[in-house]
Amino acid sequence: MTEQTVHRRLAAIMSTDIAGFSRMMNADEAGTLDAVNRIHREIFAPRVRAHQGRVVKLMGDGALVEFVSVVDAVDCALEIQQAMAARPEDPQGRRLLQLRIGINPGDVIFNGRDIFGDGVNLAARLQEIASPGGISISASTYEHLGRRIKAIFADDGEYELKNMVRSVRVFRWPAETLPGRRDGAGRARLQRPDKPSIAVLPFDNMSGDVEQEYFADGVVEAITATLSRIRSFFVIARNSAFAYKGRHVNVRDIGRELGVKYVLEGSVQRAGNRVRITVQLIETDGGAHLWADRYDGSLDDIFELQDKITEQVAGALQPSIQFAEIERTRRKPPHDLGAYDYTMRAMPDVWMLEEQSAARALDLLDKALEIDPDYPLALALAGWCWAQRSVYNWAEDIAVAKAEALKRAERAAELSSDDPLILAVLGAVHTFARNYGTARVLLERANQLDPNAAWALSRLGWLETYADRPEAAKQFFDRAMRLSPLDPMNFNNLVGMGSAYQVASEDGRAAEYFLRALEERPNAHWVHRNLCAALLGDGREAEARASAQALMTAHPNMTVQRFKEAMVFSPCVLDRIGEQMAALGIPEG
Repeated sequence: MTEQTVHRRLAAIMSTDIAGFSRMMNADEAGTLDAVNRIHREIFAPRVRAHQGRVVKLMGDGALVEFVSVVDAVDCALEIQQAMAARPEDPQGRRLLQLRIGINPGDVIFNGRDIFGDGVNLAARLQEIASPGGISISASTYEHLGRRIKAIFADDGEYELKNMVRSVRVFRWPAETLPGRRDGAGRARLQRPDKPSIAVLPFDNMSGDVEQEYFADGVVEAITATLSRIRSFFVIARNSAFAYKGRHVNVRDIGRELGVKYVLEGSVQRAGNRVRITVQLIETDGGAHLWADRYDGSLDDIFELQDKITEQVAGALQPSIQFAEIERTRRKPPHDLGAYDYTMRAMPDVWMLEEQSAARALDLLDKALEIDPDYPLALALAGWCWAQRSVYNWAEDIAVAKAEALKRAERAAELSSDDPLILAVLGAVHTFARNYGTARVLLERANQLDPNAAWALSRLGWLETYADRPEAAKQFFDRAMRLSPLDPMNFNNLVGMGSAYQVASEDGRAAEYFLRALEERPNAHWVHRNLCAALLGDGREAEARASAQALMTAHPNMTVQRFKEAMVFSPCVLDRIGEQMAALGIPEG
């Protein structure tokens, strides 16, 4: 065997891959491979040769290329992406493949024809966070370019990338396109609002007992809810803040990823009937600690302790704040702490929008209501779980599920008529009952009480979608996602955006949003009800049939009639989607 020569030299590395390749292969293997080969033959290879690049390896949906010049690498990438964007529409209406490209110069190890090293690894990581059709480059690449190219790359801030020891400053093209969700490590910079902005991060559980984890989460939930109702604050929704649970992230990165100036962090230690809560308020630009305090008390005083912390935070952010407003917006606590315990344990599953999760949540909420039948939060969340059963076709009798949802939500509102979450739940349930006027009053009231209520805005978006006002719906979904950019529930906002486009008969755009939602939540099989119809409407029959099969596998009893009974689109939209579902072989009824 001939020994290969190993040496080092500086090189510019370009890493590419095709966005959504695995999903497209599953839908149409032969067509996808043919499209990939055509891209390589007609677009990729000629431009790499023209810029003196060397293809190190091809990897099915991706490639690794080395260049002597950074300018050549970036020029080549720009020409490739511009040529990709200029392709004509597929004659059969299939979606065109899109490339993601990352570029980084570095000291590279050459072993025969293969290459290794941190420079190669970073190029691959940059490619992973690039937008489909876009290019991400490192700061060193950007510095090498100087003024030698006309294209504008926007500063995307610093990223903590997988397997990279240090954070990496990233620049992206096209500059005017904000990238979507890419991975848990990187996210676009968000513009700060013109008011004090804060995220309440998950508190550490210092009790050494995993069973007490929910207790720390409950403290954060209460503080977030009260701060959110102060109109002069911008408060990131709970679900986005909880994306940082269990992660050690620099507060500067959190400030950039969430678009906030302050974070509140802390810890909770519970021993027997005693509890200690430690909190600190941090300014994200420089990491300065603005205020810290410790609170000791008994579990009998837990709600009073939470209110004291909220007032201290409010006073530190805005000394002139009227504490009476905080007092006015306090939630009604349960009569028994056990009801609170069960409700906090249920909270994560309530928002998953998956059948088994909703069932677990409802079981815990029922236990809370056995202890305190008049606990409004538990009643409202139970109502929402029953509403999920109806709208996502999980219940055999959809009418019964809707009635159960309405009964619990209305009882919660009777007991706590000024709680934004309870009003939003009741508004959602009335939406599913087609009581649109009542739903709008409730949802708008929830938003008035809590301008930071991301979920209320999302439900208003759905209400506008069902009322055939897709443009207004999109604005609500956009605002909801800004208030909670890391929210696991954002996949439902993506479904909402897709539904708004579907209502507008833009099936191609609708399908893209439904597919993005499924990428984030693969087990949300109910999305296929809309996706299969949108794909068919966009002329992508093979993908549509694969989606319809996925729907029937997850919901064997699905029929067009059951879909129409569960959903509340306008009759003309329901008829159009129903006809598309029937054309794909889904039984009529």
